[in-house]
Amino acid sequence: MSMFGLKEAEVATLVRAVTSVELDREGIRQKFARATWTGIAEPGDRAAVLVVEALGAAEALDAVVERWPASRWVAALRQTGVDDTPDAEIVQAIERWQPRLKAELALLALRQAARYGARLLTPDLAEWPDGLADLGLHAPIALWMRGTDAALASLGHSVALVGARAATGYGEHVTMEASAGLVDRGYAIVSGAAYGIDGMAHRAALASRGKTVAFLAGGVDRFYPSGHDALLTRIVAEGAIISELPCGQPPTKWRFLQRNRLIAAASQATVVIEAGWRSGSLNTAGHAASLGRPLGAVPGPVTSATSAGCHRLIRDYDATLVTNPDEMAELVGGPADEAKSASTPSLADPAEVTRLLDALSVTSARVATDIAARAGLSIATVQSLLGRLELEGRVTERERGWVKAKAPQ
Repeated sequence: MSMFGLKEAEVATLVRAVTSVELDREGIRQKFARATWTGIAEPGDRAAVLVVEALGAAEALDAVVERWPASRWVAALRQTGVDDTPDAEIVQAIERWQPRLKAELALLALRQAARYGARLLTPDLAEWPDGLADLGLHAPIALWMRGTDAALASLGHSVALVGARAATGYGEHVTMEASAGLVDRGYAIVSGAAYGIDGMAHRAALASRGKTVAFLAGGVDRFYPSGHDALLTRIVAEGAIISELPCGQPPTKWRFLQRNRLIAAASQATVVIEAGWRSGSLNTAGHAASLGRPLGAVPGPVTSATSAGCHRLIRDYDATLVTNPDEMAELVGGPADEAKSASTPSLADPAEVTRLLDALSVTSARVATDIAARAGLSIATVQSLLGRLELEGRVTERERGWVKAKAPQ
């Protein structure tokens, strides 16, 4: 038997490999269709979402395979109650979809996803991020994900931290404190895994033993930027990476811009920490504002071009001025969570930092349990402080344990 002209047994095997639920034949057909649509339609394709939601993913894919004329598409849509879609929009959509309708590419993407342990997420699943529904006809048809279920679930209580790729030391410092502080208050950190602010937001969240989710502009099998290969590997192990593009797809400028709407929609609030006048982070901020999400911006020196975008958001777009994790948490009702952080060690406690550094050697690597015993601190406190001090370059982790960084000459 065949499914969309392909061997049904092969399709079923691959779909089951990338899903976590039991599926009957129709379920496999619908999942395969949604997976295929992620490769046919570009992110944010309104027409694709319209036909998939109105006709069904499999039925809409059949229509593309059978090369329906625009008049038949419009007639089918009207039967479902969609009356305001002009023929011209459907004609243009068909012209976009047909060149990408290649069965071998759909199967290759599924094989690659199975190879990398990626999962296909669809809107009918409980794990689907609730906030994406606010995107309406610009919501993703399906998502590809690698990582932990806990990180995926944490999106319901998360804050997006975004900013410039060419971040300054000021921006990275604020990001580190913001990410660690929000994690201490129980929030997950969402960002885009880019250089600069994004990368620091993810690193600080991981160092603080928190949850972090990275939305990518290409397939989850292609880590981008390549310089963040190690970081993204850690996020897969302890957090999650998500994309609406199938495996094998490269990031493009358009896809970065469309990816930003997912960051804004999946989070409860967005904070722009450092951004130039035309920074792509302002695109994320625009999506957050249009969705009615709380939007914060961190001020910087008035002479700094990398903070001009933040000042623009505060002055012209009603972004809330925020300067620390407490104020960022307030964007989403954070004061109620302050009790969670009362017992959490912070770099603001210099006594604990001093005791930990005194317990370290510049040459002899020591494990966390040994450091805790020498410093008279709990293991949890030591682990948290080590992660943050590593971000500041004051300690280094080696194969056999931790050492104190040498003082500059």
